Amino acid sequence: MLFSGIPFLFYFLPAVLLLYFLLPKCCRNGVLLASSLVFYAWGEPEYVFLMAGTIVFFFLMGLAMERWPRAKGWLLGLSVAVAIALFGVFKYAGLFHAPWKLPLPIGISFYLFQTLSYAVDVYRGEVAAQRNLVDFGAYVAMFPQLIAGPIVRYVEVAPQLRQRRTNGADFTRGLRRFLVGLGKKVLLANQLGAVCSAYQEAAQPSVLFAWLSAIAFTMQMYFDFSGYSDMAIGLGNILGFRFPENFDYPYLSRSLTEFWRRWHMTLGRWFRDYVYIPLGGNRCSMGKWVRNLLVVWALTGLWHGAGWNFVLWGLGFGVLLGLEKLFPKLRTLGWAYVMPVVVLSFVLFQAEGIGQAMEAFGRLFGLAGLPLSTVETVFYLRSSAVLLGLGILGVTPLPKALWKRWENSPAMTVLEPVVLGLLLLVCTAYLVDGSFNPFLYFRF
Repeated sequence: MLFSGIPFLFYFLPAVLLLYFLLPKCCRNGVLLASSLVFYAWGEPEYVFLMAGTIVFFFLMGLAMERWPRAKGWLLGLSVAVAIALFGVFKYAGLFHAPWKLPLPIGISFYLFQTLSYAVDVYRGEVAAQRNLVDFGAYVAMFPQLIAGPIVRYVEVAPQLRQRRTNGADFTRGLRRFLVGLGKKVLLANQLGAVCSAYQEAAQPSVLFAWLSAIAFTMQMYFDFSGYSDMAIGLGNILGFRFPENFDYPYLSRSLTEFWRRWHMTLGRWFRDYVYIPLGGNRCSMGKWVRNLLVVWALTGLWHGAGWNFVLWGLGFGVLLGLEKLFPKLRTLGWAYVMPVVVLSFVLFQAEGIGQAMEAFGRLFGLAGLPLSTVETVFYLRSSAVLLGLGILGVTPLPKALWKRWENSPAMTVLEPVVLGLLLLVCTAYLVDGSFNPFLYFRF
């Protein structure tokens, strides 16, 4: 079930909110867990048992680590081994040509990282083990951030599981954030994705069309994923939770180091806290630091997908980030260096394999025998000019700054609900029309 889908918007979500706010507060985590399992089972009923088993296993591991502290190292090792085994069976079997091929469970990369962080934090003594299975299940399966994050550490949400406040201001703020995210997804990401699809189906591809598609995909990735993060954070506000931010205008970064501090921030923090620092971080010899950096970025690539192009994508960023630290003058090149690298990296990211990626690079740099431009290319450049302009505007803080400037004016009391209502209406019209509506991170 997609957030940007009619069943979720007009059936599932209203029913859940009705139950959530009508029943006593002591029932809310139960409602959240039950509705999250229904949400997950809607698309993959066979894998809801995998999720339930994961919840029970890590719940018991947390209790066992507190009950038998001398064995907690072994118990943590078992927890990590089970998570790696699940990743291997369901996500990476094809990478090593295993004899089986199973559909990838939606959201497995997110909920396994959350349960792993829980196990590690209990092992470290940073948080007490959860003793209520319903509360723990609500944390792991929570539908607002189940399929696309943000990756929420248990220590961040544990107090909110016990007690949280919900009021009109939180509800309104959450609804606004959700609808803005819905608009980014449906009106920008989906339309940019349609431009990429037009290129892939073009009768007359060209070098210029290849660059248009690469730039459109780079914008699509941002609006698709950040739009979903906005919807998740907004739903969290409505339900009384505070989720961490996941994006901070990454396309304004002046170095790749800065870019990865702004893009998918919860994933970056997870790898920093649970892989990079435990390996020694940068407080070690040069050789070990290089090893730590490459391990983290190889794993980052693998987390995104079971393909060697993802490994190459991750290692490429690891090498470039290392060069930035060794040669700080690279950062003086600023945005003009960062964005071409990001666009080209997403060409590799988008490909189905290294061979397809090499073919795509050949088209971009005129090595595939394509003309510079065609009549079809000019048509799509003209027809997508407004969309690209809105995309460029949308990756900057300007829309938010304008909103902040006007939000307290008396006119906004009337205009805000009208604008948000129109936004929902337009998004609904696009969805009813059956327009292009994928979600890129379902692949990961």
